[in-house]
Amino acid sequence: MKPVLVDSGFLVAVYKRRDAYHSLCMSVYEDLNRPLVSCEAVVTEALHLLRNTPGAGIALLSSIEQGLLALPLSLSRSAGKVLNVLEKYQDVPADFADACLVVLAGELDCGDILTVDSDFLRYRWLRDRRFNLLIPLD
Repeated sequence: MKPVLVDSGFLVAVYKRRDAYHSLCMSVYEDLNRPLVSCEAVVTEALHLLRNTPGAGIALLSSIEQGLLALPLSLSRSAGKVLNVLEKYQDVPADFADACLVVLAGELDCGDILTVDSDFLRYRWLRDRRFNLLIPLD
């Protein structure tokens, strides 16, 4: 079963009940029956954004400890690929976490993503593959 990529905006929406996307993200998450994957850059970004939400950081880290969210990207192995993505999308500009997810999509051969970031409509993985945004951004 192919995994689903997870971006920081989705994590923030899940762990912060007052977030504008909370209900939508929870609804999509509850209907999903696939493994979730991300990267340490996304977790770091989400933890920073959740720093004023009591208990959110602990809950997020607990989900990783429990195996609900896997972090398979090895930056030491993939740094060159991440650098290439950052250079390619300087005009967006792609941030570090987004670039890591683009690389991870290629490594896992999967472009399904839980995100509230419309930049993923522009990004391509493995050169020309589009991401499949599982959260409607209408």
